[in-house]
Amino acid sequence: MTAFGKLVRTTAFRLTLVYLFLFAIFAASLLGYFAWNTRRLITEEITQTVNAETSEINVIYDRRGLVGLVRTIEYRALRPGANLYLVTTPTGQAIAGNVGSLAPGVMATRGWSETAYRRIEDADDRDHRALVRVTELENGFRLLIGRDLAERRRLFGIVAKAAQWSILIVVVLGLGGGIFVARRVLRRIDAMTGTTQRIMTGDLSERLPVGRSGDELDRLAENLNAMLERIEALMAGLKEVSDNIAHDLKTPLTRLRNRAEEALAKSGCEADYRAALERTIEESDGLIRTFNALLMIARAESGQARGNMDDFDAAEVAGGIHELYEPLAEDDGMTLKVKADPTPVHGNRELISQALANLVENAIKYGKPVAQAGGTVVSMDSRQIMIEAKREGDQVLLSVTDRGPGIPEADRKHAVERFVRLEASRTLPGSGLGLSLAAAVATLHGGELRLGDAQPGLVATLVLPARAGDRVAPPMQDVPQKVA
Repeated sequence: MTAFGKLVRTTAFRLTLVYLFLFAIFAASLLGYFAWNTRRLITEEITQTVNAETSEINVIYDRRGLVGLVRTIEYRALRPGANLYLVTTPTGQAIAGNVGSLAPGVMATRGWSETAYRRIEDADDRDHRALVRVTELENGFRLLIGRDLAERRRLFGIVAKAAQWSILIVVVLGLGGGIFVARRVLRRIDAMTGTTQRIMTGDLSERLPVGRSGDELDRLAENLNAMLERIEALMAGLKEVSDNIAHDLKTPLTRLRNRAEEALAKSGCEADYRAALERTIEESDGLIRTFNALLMIARAESGQARGNMDDFDAAEVAGGIHELYEPLAEDDGMTLKVKADPTPVHGNRELISQALANLVENAIKYGKPVAQAGGTVVSMDSRQIMIEAKREGDQVLLSVTDRGPGIPEADRKHAVERFVRLEASRTLPGSGLGLSLAAAVATLHGGELRLGDAQPGLVATLVLPARAGDRVAPPMQDVPQKVA
């Protein structure tokens, strides 16, 4: 397709043609009304002039008779730019005036008429147009007084010529403006098309150009760029997950294979085989939990869980998690407490429960107080983990606070990434997905996961937008999966 073909097929050019057509019709209508109104005003002026002169001559005829009438008509007919005058006998014979010829039947009809005529002194054979009034005098004589319409015709010609030039200028300027606008829009569309073609080849770092006008194309480009940033982030996350899976799952799979080979290589007793199978099952359960966590994170990040949102009380979730993990905390020498006020929230109860459970599991595993020098006895307050649910303004806060070593501020952003474990020795069980899932759940609900300093310890807070529902779901047992 040629450049001109692309230009005339653009929406901007077609809209320009439509607006040009409408504006031309409007301009023509306006000029037509002006011409018609001008014609009417000139006709009214001629009518008033002729009526006044007819009345005046009728008075002269009444006073001076036919002789005075003929003298007056002859005198007035000789004046420059004079009106049209004609006096005829009852038989139609002209006796005075400056009219040489008229259209047939004009003098026989009383009143107003528009007719062709010639003056007596006209040297050419061209007919002229005039608006005349015929009146009948006493004794059957007839009087015609009229005025030439050349002035009206000349003014109408001026208006018509102005209309032609105006419409021509409108068409030229409209077409020029339409081509300019269409070319400008087409350049921007072509630039966007080129960018999208590069993006389709795999370069997700490309972005659509955004101008400074802030028009609809700029807003569209900004929204598409935001979408591309989201897609790029998802693709980067997918690559990161793939790399992490390949790296972090290689070790447990290798252990599974080595234990299976060891069990086959050794001719042990049934107890040895049973122990090997139990270790294999335990390792397999860990892998299943890892995959479940990854699936849950993917579900949260893709937004698929938005269809299962409902109104419920966050305090009930906090209470259920406390009841579920309190025995586990006591087994590790920790004290799990809960402080929750009725806090209505709208969201996916299963995912929020799982996210809060992950924060509690992390607090139990990593929230033990650091042993102090000199064998100082650690107080029970420092072994306490607090679960709290409350509302602050338009936000719902679900927080878990421990008194352990915490997370340095420089590592907090890194801590929410997949498969990241800040414990260098990695002696504690876990896959490094707990905080990632909590962050994904918070993002799904339009909130965020905040990691702060409890001085000492860590306070992990799920910040969710508050929305008071019309009802609160009935209490139910929250049984989260173990993913941290």
